[in-house]
Amino acid sequence: MDKITIQNLEVFARHGVFPEENTLGQKFTVTAVLYTDTRKAGRTDDLTASIHYGEICQKIEQYLTAHTFKLLERAAESLAEMLLLETPRLHKVQIEIKKPWAPIGLPLETVSVAIEREWHTAYIALGSNMGNKEQYLRQAVKALDHTPCCKVAKVSSFLVTEPYGVTDQDDFLNGCLMLRTLLTPRELLDVLHKIEQEAGRERIIRWGPRTLDLDIIFYDDLIIEEDDLCIPHADMHRRDFVLKPLLEIAPYKHHPCSRRTVQELCQELCLPE
Repeated sequence: MDKITIQNLEVFARHGVFPEENTLGQKFTVTAVLYTDTRKAGRTDDLTASIHYGEICQKIEQYLTAHTFKLLERAAESLAEMLLLETPRLHKVQIEIKKPWAPIGLPLETVSVAIEREWHTAYIALGSNMGNKEQYLRQAVKALDHTPCCKVAKVSSFLVTEPYGVTDQDDFLNGCLMLRTLLTPRELLDVLHKIEQEAGRERIIRWGPRTLDLDIIFYDDLIIEEDDLCIPHADMHRRDFVLKPLLEIAPYKHHPCSRRTVQELCQELCLPE
């Protein structure tokens, strides 16, 4: 990925733990590395095809002077989030904020915090077999799209499927969506649980009836194996109600463990394409 670097932009702001820092202010320097595709701008000489680093400098200065944070960590996190949310074509950003006048009572050149944040792509499976099933699914899509740091990019059609595991219950309505997010997998899981709870989800019987079921199927190419979080979803390759809608929106997405595409997984499960 190409990058544009803004090196040591000086900003006078009021960040710090001590009250005097919040009133008197001090100098900070900011380095921002912007990851974007500069190919079109490089071939056309058109500024609108790239990221305007002058405007980014203005945004950084305005944001850091308009807000007051105790910690450099919080300032860097908030600044990175703002830039990613408000800057088209920005895929990833590295932020370093230096505090050369840090009041520690000892001589030093500077103190700094450096972070790297980027957009991630997650695939979420949706299911419901109680009440107004379609309404529950559509409300979940809307809730995710309105969640800070999340953008729903694609949504599959919904399909009726037979229940899995416990079969003496109503049929399910299932779907899948593609989500662009700045959240970590754990943060995203918490958001999904909150949306389920707001839909009246009760976890009583495993594979039992539920108003809403939301599962992380993929998160980039990440592999996580924890007691309460498994990515990719452990049984996804055996579940037609996951693979069918996923095939619709991401047929060539590779499973990070088997390296098979969703299309190939469907073929192995003998599902029609």
